[in-house]
Amino acid sequence: MKAGHRCLFFHHILLSVIFLCHGKDLFFSDNGKLILPGSYNIPWMAGIEDFRPLSLITIPGTHDSMALYGGPEVECQALSLRDQLRVGIRFLDLKVFGLLDTLYVMHGVTYQRSTFKELLDTVKAFLSEFKTEAVLIRVQPESFEKKTVNEMVQSLIGNDQHVWVTSGMPNMGQVRGKIVFLQKSTFTLGIPLIDTEGKTKVSNVEDKDNGIIKQLNQATEACGGDNAVLTYTSGTGFGTFWGMFLTPKRVAEQVNPWLNQYLRQFYPNQPRPCFGIIATDFPGIDLIQTVINLNWW
Repeated sequence: MKAGHRCLFFHHILLSVIFLCHGKDLFFSDNGKLILPGSYNIPWMAGIEDFRPLSLITIPGTHDSMALYGGPEVECQALSLRDQLRVGIRFLDLKVFGLLDTLYVMHGVTYQRSTFKELLDTVKAFLSEFKTEAVLIRVQPESFEKKTVNEMVQSLIGNDQHVWVTSGMPNMGQVRGKIVFLQKSTFTLGIPLIDTEGKTKVSNVEDKDNGIIKQLNQATEACGGDNAVLTYTSGTGFGTFWGMFLTPKRVAEQVNPWLNQYLRQFYPNQPRPCFGIIATDFPGIDLIQTVINLNWW
């Protein structure tokens, strides 16, 4: 091979490697350092009409939002809470444990280096800066005494007018600048929440993809009602034989690019379908933007 051709050949190989590596990061990212383009639209909810019900908005979220520590079987996210909010995440999935007078954010038995109060302070600071936005929060008590967690959360928020705790479905205009709690079974503050029916145990990623399609179909049917609707795309092979090496990160690495492609097929639709809340592990910037852009009819 001539020297010129050889250089051109290796140049193409290098570009392909860069594209493939970068392309994966667009939809899946385990990079904890967020670098946003200068033109990035952080307050994307400013473009949602005030009259639109919250249940008719497609919202990007994270599953086990604070699970950044504890090893491969536990970790579900790479970005800090502050960076998740800045990149466009508007739904947080939290597990908490009440001990004495403090609520700790957990994932299983692993403390995620934040109290619930510290988390609320971070979200409030974000909403103070970006007043057009709203952040939805699901609290799942890890303690045996579920009632105590409800009381402790209520005590923390007091009579804060920037927190939505009633069960009525608000429109976007009513919740700008507010934290919106979602209630289900063991947590009783906020808007009623329904989960689409999906399996978290994964031994075959293709089966997981097919399951997500069914979940998103359920979500579309439920959108616009009196409940918030939530689809988890996350999964783990932990506890299964065939999927024993499928950590949450490995599952997300395969699911997220597929999910992005699946959602983009609806872009020509007028109007585009609503999917409610879509909660992912290790989402990349472009996947988050794909979810957000489903809202622009």
